[in-house]
Amino acid sequence: MKLLLGWKEVRPNKPDNCGQTPLSGASWNGHEAVVKTLLDHGEVNPEKPNVYGQTPLFGAAQGGHEGAVKILLGREDVNPNKPDSRGQTPLYCAAQTGREGVVKILLGHDEVNPDKPDVYGQTPLFGAASNGHERVVEVLLGQDDVNPDKPNKYGQTPIFGAAWDGHEGVVKILLGHDDVNPRRPDKLGRTPLWWAAKSGHAGVVALLQP
Repeated sequence: MKLLLGWKEVRPNKPDNCGQTPLSGASWNGHEAVVKTLLDHGEVNPEKPNVYGQTPLFGAAQGGHEGAVKILLGREDVNPNKPDSRGQTPLYCAAQTGREGVVKILLGHDEVNPDKPDVYGQTPLFGAASNGHERVVEVLLGQDDVNPDKPNKYGQTPIFGAAWDGHEGVVKILLGHDDVNPRRPDKLGRTPLWWAAKSGHAGVVALLQP
């Protein structure tokens, strides 16, 4: 890497056909030493997005690479709250994929909005709940500025996602919060119980019945 960067003909910020730069590739795969070497080069843009609007930080967060995330967050020219083309932030991506360590690191950064929705109105909590990541759900619920009953554009709250996919543990956690209304209907008039019943999740149905 250092040898290649020493050649004038080498363009360290040149993307591939998907818009992925060398820094993107190193970040997505958690190669910390390579990330550091590239960032030390003056021509490398640490915020250059790929064709989906995803930055190197987004990739490191998705992969759960805590070291690479910390390195990138140490840069003043990296926006930790920058969304991709779907409006999903690095925090949303980490929450959705259950990267608890990365979620905690990002939440420790002042610029990160823990309740920022994507283009569908879905928050990081919604993403974590829909995929059954109980520990991440608990971490997010521990944030004062996270609304556990925030609806998406379809009127569905985090408990909808958990109920729909049969995540009993997450449903139990959310039911333990007074701010969560399990009987709230979505824009089609369907409740979390309705979706759980339609999907055949008997355990969730039992939890949601009055």
